Amino acid sequence: MTSEKDTMADLPIDQDLFDLLVCPESRAPLKFVDGRLVSTDAKTRRAYRIDEGIPVMLIDESQQLDADAWQALMDADGPVGAGVEAVRARDDAQAAG
Repeated sequence: MTSEKDTMADLPIDQDLFDLLVCPESRAPLKFVDGRLVSTDAKTRRAYRIDEGIPVMLIDESQQLDADAWQALMDADGPVGAGVEAVRARDDAQAAG
């Protein structure tokens, strides 16, 4: 079983950027799974690709998943963006250490 820490190491983008990104349609946090960023919002079910380390966060270029495919990705292992609080906590920890 893959731990969340191992999955975080596999992120193709910066950890802080990942934590700050949200779905541009729903503003929901994103989950990194199956090599893409997937909105955690069950209503919109958007998946955004990452091209050469750059998240493509355009609604028109996203894929809207069917409910079953979206649920399977939500059930799979993968980190979910933790928001600005996580970025601040890492910055505070670095400043203190």
